[in-house]
Amino acid sequence: MVSEEDVRRVALSLPGVAERPYNRLPAFRARGKLFARVHELPDAILVSCVDIGERNGLVASEPDKFFITPHYRGYPAMLVRLSSIDLAELIELLTESWRLNAPRRLVAEFDARPAGGV
Repeated sequence: MVSEEDVRRVALSLPGVAERPYNRLPAFRARGKLFARVHELPDAILVSCVDIGERNGLVASEPDKFFITPHYRGYPAMLVRLSSIDLAELIELLTESWRLNAPRRLVAEFDARPAGGV
């Protein structure tokens, strides 16, 4: 299980990320573009996905971890239950969401870094 503080620590460790509230809740932006935020629902964060098909596959295969509300039905994003994932999964989810939203140059610089990660 991970916490909101884990979300903050991992998100802010990625290049070019700033925390700026969204609906008075913590939200994380890659050079101004939202890629993750704490959700109003308890124990949940919102992350961007590659596409709706990928998201639907994850939601169908692991509904205990991933879900959507009607509001996100047509948007490439999903909600993640923090109590159902570990730190490694959180790092993977936030890093992938960041990659989808960060400027290409920033992603290339990140990929060029020596292994060791977030």
